[in-house]
Formats: sequence, C-alpha cells, structure tokens
Amino acid sequence: MSLVELGRYSRNEAMIIVGRLDSEGIDAVSFDGNASIADGSYFLIPVRVMVDEDDLPRARDALGLPNK
Repeated sequence: MSLVELGRYSRNEAMIIVGRLDSEGIDAVSFDGNASIADGSYFLIPVRVMVDEDDLPRARDALGLPNK
C-alpha cells in the first residue's frame, strides 16, 4: 500500500472529502490538519487528502475530478 496525494484543501473541505470517500468504500486520510505555527493559523495551511495509489482513479471519479 502506497499513499498518494489526491489534493490539498481547506480543513473543512478535507473532512468532507474524507467522509465522502469513506461512504464510497475508499479509505482516505488527511495530513497536516492540525499543523499550526500560531493560534488560528491552521486555516492558512492546506490539508493533504491521501488515498491508496490503487484507489486514486476511483477516488477522483467519486469526486468528479478529472483523471490524470
């Protein structure tokens, strides 16, 4: 299993995307969601949504993203 980046999103978008993928049976995790250098700065740091490399095309389809 090798994780690849699906995309970078705001914290709220990343949580929604991970939940959406989970509902489709696709495992996804978010990285950097709690990264912060000062109070409130986590809003400025994009959250990476990661999926298994084999699930990437299916995850992109589930979100309506073009496959590369």
